[in-house]
Amino acid sequence: MTKAVQKITLSPSRDIPFNKLVLSQSNVRRVKAGVSIEQLAESIAQRTLLQSLSVRAVVDADGNETGMFEVPAGGRRYRALELLVKQKRMSKTQAVPCVVREGGIAADDSVAENDERVGLHPLDQFRAFQTLRDLGMSEEDIAARHFVNPAIVKQRLRLASVSPKLHEVYAEDGMPLEQLMAFSVTADHARQEQVWENVSRSGYDEPYQIRRLLTENTVRASDRRAQFVGLDAYQNAGGGVLRDLFEHDDGGWFQDVVLLDRLVTEKLKAEAETIAAEGWKWISVAVEFPYGHTQGLSEIEGRPVDLSSQEQATIDALNAEQAKLESDYQDADELPDEVDQRLGEIESALAAFEDRSMLYEATEIARAGVFISIDSEGRLSVDRGYVRPEDEVPATDSDVGHDTDVSSTKGQEEGPSLQRTVIAVAGGASDAEDDDEDAAKPLPDRLITELTAHRTLALRDALVENPAIAFQAVLHNFVLTAFYRFASSGSCLEIGLRTPNFPAQAPGLRESVSAKAVEARHEAWKARLPKSENDLWDALTALDGGAQASLFAHCASFAVNAVYEPANRYNQGRVSANGVRTRLDQAEVLARAVGLDMVQAGWRPTVDNYLGRVTKPRILEAVREAKGEPSAQLIDHLKKADMAKEAERLLDGSGWLPEPLRLVDPDAAPVGQEGEAGPLPEFLADDEDQENAGDEDPQQLDAAE
Repeated sequence: MTKAVQKITLSPSRDIPFNKLVLSQSNVRRVKAGVSIEQLAESIAQRTLLQSLSVRAVVDADGNETGMFEVPAGGRRYRALELLVKQKRMSKTQAVPCVVREGGIAADDSVAENDERVGLHPLDQFRAFQTLRDLGMSEEDIAARHFVNPAIVKQRLRLASVSPKLHEVYAEDGMPLEQLMAFSVTADHARQEQVWENVSRSGYDEPYQIRRLLTENTVRASDRRAQFVGLDAYQNAGGGVLRDLFEHDDGGWFQDVVLLDRLVTEKLKAEAETIAAEGWKWISVAVEFPYGHTQGLSEIEGRPVDLSSQEQATIDALNAEQAKLESDYQDADELPDEVDQRLGEIESALAAFEDRSMLYEATEIARAGVFISIDSEGRLSVDRGYVRPEDEVPATDSDVGHDTDVSSTKGQEEGPSLQRTVIAVAGGASDAEDDDEDAAKPLPDRLITELTAHRTLALRDALVENPAIAFQAVLHNFVLTAFYRFASSGSCLEIGLRTPNFPAQAPGLRESVSAKAVEARHEAWKARLPKSENDLWDALTALDGGAQASLFAHCASFAVNAVYEPANRYNQGRVSANGVRTRLDQAEVLARAVGLDMVQAGWRPTVDNYLGRVTKPRILEAVREAKGEPSAQLIDHLKKADMAKEAERLLDGSGWLPEPLRLVDPDAAPVGQEGEAGPLPEFLADDEDQENAGDEDPQQLDAAE
């Protein structure tokens, strides 16, 4: 016979006046957590009480009910109602819906109520906020009613906009919240799903990696082009911006790169047309000019625009304020934030006066030109007054009205007094190998040339810090020229101060630490030397020995040429019998003498300057050398592009250098003597062209030339 299932009986409910309720000592909640009593009171005031209190009758010593009820479960709701009564927003006799419990243990009821409570899954909250928004509530209204910051609401709504397919993966614990947050960078569901499919299979799924894949075809808002055009102008033209609401994103990413480049071109062209009205013979426009673009050009003399009395008074006031602040805090270990900020403002204001416009003679303007570009901060850079060699003869009166040459690759129309403006955006050819290459081939010639260009600049900068070695290097060159007829190519100093050009422009060369140091030092000496060469001798005589030595080293440094050049019919005479250039040997000696360290010089491996230019085995070799075999194994399954990006992250701060940038151990690879050089560097060892370059006798080539 089947036993009958015993039916349960629920506790009855009643409305009890609030003044008949008291807080029970059996309530197990002692630690404050979650929503505050004040917030809960506001919620009850807006929505009334959404959940009944659990109460028990209070009895006297004889077990008789006293008419009062204690609250063992629902203590926070009781305190919120109590606060509303104190604020006179609710009557103390207001009936409160209660569930009246009999039997059992009051503390057990309190534990059960709190343990069995289940909060919303985050995804349900995201969707709930989206529903409220769809029903017409603003983000500020949602934030106010749910006691959160409006920024939190924006984040939740952004997460609600992620692809429903990824929502399901998240709901089933297939991805953590941090990954879902990363996918919210873009609203493109198809792209989100495509990236998830790729990263979930490869394991290449860290949030930063997801963000990088979703933004790889965009331009950062901190890019010089984006700063130059401006966010408002870009958006007014219909451009979209990706923003990351969960990480610092430096202003986000500009999605429409084609539109951005067009706006940059148009704005540069407009600036060029304005400057063309000044009467310059030519104007060269580019987003960024390569390092040394003014080499071989002379500059015309100009004078700064005179300061007005008001401007001079402002400068005097700023200088006085700066001197007083520096005097007041000269003994302080650290400046207060407001003082430090003010000193920075003063320096910026004084610098603006120093950079005021220059005035030039009309006849000089007629034969000179202007370089227009964008600096690293996104500001317009206008560099006036350069004369090409063919324009060195002063212009005649008939030339004063010569049309201004403004160039552009975009094919803008020619005006009546304005020729085309050529906007030359530098772009380098890729020497990267195909993804399926498995052999660690020798480094491409162009890449070695670019790397050694960086090294040449750093070596020039380092040589300046060693005047005695600079003297010795020049002396070495002079002795070779005077006593060794065929040894003039054995020095890396091209005396006569013929500064060699870099045949390939390496990425970031113009803005490298070494380039900026060389340029700043050159400008400082230029300001210190007399304007006329007729006064130069007396000026040099007035310098003390230390200043002369420093100036000598600075000038000598411009002759350094440690750039690798592929062997050809014109430079084979500089190659010894086994294919090693004696000029590079001497550059190595000089680098060791000055203690050149390319890591300290600011070079680090990136996708642009090395990792994206070599084969996969080379990338793995670099990671293996710097971080060990386990790190190399982490990326050995990736495609070439992803491997290069991840290797850049792994190598950051490691101090790893490719072979062309390392100091050669003189014991392991001795510099050749008496016409014989050491063994080939490894990065050239299996280069067939380099092996063949030494097949002919270099002295015979010299004689033939």
